[in-house]
Amino acid sequence: MQVHSTWRRPLLMGAAALAAVGLLAGCTSDGSEGEDGGDDTTAEQSTENGTEGGSGDGTVVIGWSGPAISHGWLGSIGQAAEDAAGEFDDVDLRSAEGTDDANAQIAAVEQFINDEVDVIVMLPSDGAALTPVALEAMEAGIPVVNVDREFSDPDAARVTVLGDNYGMGVSAGEHICEQMEGIDDAVIGEIAGIDSLPLTQDRSQGFEDALAECDLDVDARVATDFTVAGGEEQTASLLTANDHFDAIWNHDDDQGIGVLAAINNAGRDEFILVGGAGSKNMMEEISNPDSVVEATIIYPYTQAADGIKLARSLVKGESLTELQSAGVPRRIVLDAPVVTEENVDQYIDQAFES
Repeated sequence: MQVHSTWRRPLLMGAAALAAVGLLAGCTSDGSEGEDGGDDTTAEQSTENGTEGGSGDGTVVIGWSGPAISHGWLGSIGQAAEDAAGEFDDVDLRSAEGTDDANAQIAAVEQFINDEVDVIVMLPSDGAALTPVALEAMEAGIPVVNVDREFSDPDAARVTVLGDNYGMGVSAGEHICEQMEGIDDAVIGEIAGIDSLPLTQDRSQGFEDALAECDLDVDARVATDFTVAGGEEQTASLLTANDHFDAIWNHDDDQGIGVLAAINNAGRDEFILVGGAGSKNMMEEISNPDSVVEATIIYPYTQAADGIKLARSLVKGESLTELQSAGVPRRIVLDAPVVTEENVDQYIDQAFES
């Protein structure tokens, strides 16, 4: 585990997270929380737990733990978290080494507990596996901010910040419905991520539900693994097995590099491709008239940055001034907007690199 010194740097924020992050811009210290605040942690309780105000010198010590950087989105989420911490002179960010090993991440969080950090922000490699150690932290009086992959027990986190996986699928399905108007019996394909993950299941369910609203369904589907190689391999199989599509939704823009390679290698251009996550690579393809990429659905990489800012506000007993209710909300779900040629200029400067 290492300690990052604080510094000031502009935070690159995905536009889909602007609304949530905007809530953090004007925090004020508000005594205790109101009855209608939807929150069971009051400023008084925070003081009893030794968390309000952070360390004796006013510094807020934040422990940050996330998965290993296996693709562009995860790399961007970690960097955005560090950049967010660097905006504050009173934040001491201690980052554990990223890992996909649940046991190693548990050990890192246990070290944070032993070090008596003020608050922990965690993007768990496995939400269920990390739930017990998150509960341990909460019971020790250290609030936990859960990012992206949800714990299996709501008591394991004081604040949860999530992308909208189901909404991502809905956005993709609704957009494809609009694009398929006037096409009889449109043939729809789907290139999913890892099928065993709840996030993939939620994205697919949202996609299916939205398509059903316009009497469409998924005619052919493959699942891959969020990697370039996996995306290329599975897309090649999908295209070989199906000689025509009108539209395809690919869940993840990082694997989308391989998806596009397979499409180009097969010489297929009879369909539109809608991406997922909102990478700069796919947004550049949207602007390319020779590309099949027609849109991408944003899944904000700024979630951990939001978590860092919320963690600081939580420890300091601050409220979000854009809300009438006092305190920090228990749960925030970010938007999943559609990026097309019409609005790509609004988003591309904040996009992550695959």
